[in-house]
Amino acid sequence: MNHTPENNDIIFGRNPVREALLSGREIDSLLVARGERQGSVRVIIEMCREKGVPVRDVAPIKLDSLCPGGSHQGVAAYVAAHEYSSVDDIFALAASRGEPPLIVLCDGLSDPHNLGAVIRTCDAAGAHGVIIPKRRAAGLTWAVDKASAGALEYVPVARVTNLTSCISELKEKGVWVCAADMDGQPMVKSDMTGPLAIVIGGEDGGISRLVRESCDFAVAIPMRGRINSLNASCACAVMLYEAIRQRSS
Repeated sequence: MNHTPENNDIIFGRNPVREALLSGREIDSLLVARGERQGSVRVIIEMCREKGVPVRDVAPIKLDSLCPGGSHQGVAAYVAAHEYSSVDDIFALAASRGEPPLIVLCDGLSDPHNLGAVIRTCDAAGAHGVIIPKRRAAGLTWAVDKASAGALEYVPVARVTNLTSCISELKEKGVWVCAADMDGQPMVKSDMTGPLAIVIGGEDGGISRLVRESCDFAVAIPMRGRINSLNASCACAVMLYEAIRQRSS
């Protein structure tokens, strides 16, 4: 397969991308140069749609910059560094430990270093898994794997098409869903002992309105300084350990 020399996340060229799809390789997204929708490129796009892989139209110069010296032939694919799990896998892990599920949902977390840090924190705190959306968010890239410091091997990460639908499914399974939101109730006064999913917002816009409205309640981290929010992965760590503290006591 063709890879960029600097970046193991990207496969470029029509045949390499097609073979990656045929082999069952986890593909995060497909980049297609604008105007390239005919012949074998159209076949690749249809394969991606059948597998639920997001397809993005980009300027040809974008592909040129991602694939220096390489013949991308109008297509490139971001590949995952690790296989995705399912939401059922996360519940199975909780059941195997005899613990109520403790899950982190990332809404629009686009920084791979933040996502990697969240996964690392989940492993440290004993959370059972992470759920991320397919679109407008970081996937399981090599940068995420590196930032997780190996935790990606132990923490199931599920990728879903729609977070609000996923939240509804979690509720049906008896999970309470809370949003990390500075307008919420203080976390020490919130019950975080039962089956729980914590929603962490993205770096720029925080938690989207639809996702926020789907949550059962919001929880705030006490802020005593002049800055009114924490980095996403830091907020995740604080809330996870508050849940662990409550469960332990």
